[in-house]
Amino acid sequence: MPDVSEALAVAHASDWAKIVAGLIKVTGNWALAEDCAQDAFATALVRWRVDGVPPKPAAWLALTARNRAIDRLRRASSEASRMREVGIVHELENWGAAFSASDVDDERLRLIFTCCHPALPMPARVALTLRTVAGLTTGEIASAFLVSEATMAQRLVRARQKIENAGIPYRVPPAELLGERLNGVLAVLYLLFNEGYTTVRRNDLARSAIDLAASVVELMPREPEARSLLALMLLQHSRRDARIGSDGEVLTLEEQDRSLWDDSDIARGLATLASARARGSYAIQADIAACHAQATTADDTDWPRIVSLYDELLVLAPTPIIELNRAIAVGMADGPDAGLALLARLSASGRLAGYRLLPAARADFARRAGRTAEAAELYREAIALATSDDDQRLLRRRLASLEQ
Repeated sequence: MPDVSEALAVAHASDWAKIVAGLIKVTGNWALAEDCAQDAFATALVRWRVDGVPPKPAAWLALTARNRAIDRLRRASSEASRMREVGIVHELENWGAAFSASDVDDERLRLIFTCCHPALPMPARVALTLRTVAGLTTGEIASAFLVSEATMAQRLVRARQKIENAGIPYRVPPAELLGERLNGVLAVLYLLFNEGYTTVRRNDLARSAIDLAASVVELMPREPEARSLLALMLLQHSRRDARIGSDGEVLTLEEQDRSLWDDSDIARGLATLASARARGSYAIQADIAACHAQATTADDTDWPRIVSLYDELLVLAPTPIIELNRAIAVGMADGPDAGLALLARLSASGRLAGYRLLPAARADFARRAGRTAEAAELYREAIALATSDDDQRLLRRRLASLEQ
């Protein structure tokens, strides 16, 4: 008998969004769809241990979720509600019976685009995407974003109400809006990935973002920026096992044991990037990540190539963050004094005031240039601005190294 937990994990990854999307399409009730899908998976955990994993797990789960929805709709309190639900129940019966043969790709796309609708505030888009598309529990999402479960539950309720009250259409946008709206979807997914990637011990969150990006690529195979974003995520995520040292501290790229980088993620990322055939912002960022992924040692990194890629990226997205990253690349390519000169100008502009990575980068180049007192002062400034324990530990370690 296949392992039930493993079979459920596979089914959850491949079928959760399909089941929820189908239920939402028929009932128009987001909370009902999510609750009934969750009930179906909980029931499967018990029943499959007794009866075995069914030959068609997705169909079993869909029928169970459908039956839960029918039961709840039939318990409607008012006669008017009952009359309305008769038609929905009939549609549900037909949907559940046909699920295993249904093409639900369009429904999954509708679900993703609706969750990421620009009328919703960004925190709500991220939370709704995690709950409705990825199937994370409210508690898991709350934990990821360091808020209480009650707070996250309210955020999800408000997002669903906004969809209903504002009449946000449950659809893939028309052709003239598709590019703009797809960019919004990709921005949500990249924000989600970065939340998991920068919070080093939340690899599960980063992996959810990768899975969702892969779904978008599967559903929209001709969209090059979707492929580029997936490639970027895979190349960055390939370093996950090397980012924490034996003492539990975050390691920089230079400090990481590159033998721990995931070769399969790198190969998949490079292949995905090659197939994108694009020069959008995600493609350029993926090219930068590829430069790191293909360098066998930190010293072998092609920093001049990375500088040229940042030059290209600045044309598309002239932001101070990209200027900061370009200045770091220049410092690595041309020496610490060159990097310090660019960083000093960026600091004087005031556009990154309060951003910890600016004094941290200046401190690092001052350290490399042998300007110990200046480096120590800048590390202290960066420590004061750092908000995460991981960042503070890394910066304090660097500061302590100056005193040895």
